[in-house]
Amino acid sequence: MDILLIAATNFEIQPTINLLAERDSIIGNNRFNVLIAGIGSMSTTYWLTKTIGNKRPDMLIQAGIGGSFSASYPPGSIVLVNEEVTGDLGVEENNEFKDVFDMGLPQITGPYTGKSLVNNNPELLQQQKLPLVKSVTISEISTRPERIQQLQQKYQPVVESMEGAAFHYVALTEKIPFIQLRAISNFVGERDKTKWKMKDAIGVLNEKLAQIVTENF
Repeated sequence: MDILLIAATNFEIQPTINLLAERDSIIGNNRFNVLIAGIGSMSTTYWLTKTIGNKRPDMLIQAGIGGSFSASYPPGSIVLVNEEVTGDLGVEENNEFKDVFDMGLPQITGPYTGKSLVNNNPELLQQQKLPLVKSVTISEISTRPERIQQLQQKYQPVVESMEGAAFHYVALTEKIPFIQLRAISNFVGERDKTKWKMKDAIGVLNEKLAQIVTENF
């Protein structure tokens, strides 16, 4: 099986990149390629689509760190995202955020379930034995308490990232099985980076990735 591992930055998955390099990118029956697609939805969408167009993989894995909205998932936790929403595509007015679905804009196309991009492969998700959560993707990290409250009330997300919805959109549109793995580095809105656990998050992320890539799907 050809598997494409995608991340926004090298440092998030460098230990796994090193592991794959030691094995010549072949583990068991699986051949791995790595795509560092850059930060944000536009870069993710372009480079993932271009890569798939050049060589279509059998499976996609997105891995990275993210922020948590929930005290149940503190820094150092790891989750699988089974549902994504886009939290900044729309308009903010009268202290309320209305997304494109609320606005009733025509020609909203894509593999949506309601407003969400849902991983429709429960068997693949359940194999990993991790909590399944909802995530919101935005282009600007949330810092304002009012904005954070908006997102929580509207979507009830557990995780925030900058690329997840783009990944889900492409994978669902192309009908390629996929999983999105996120390790929590901080609580959303926490700007004191001494309280972030980036090193711990990267450690737990790559520990789980090492387990995943050495399995035979």
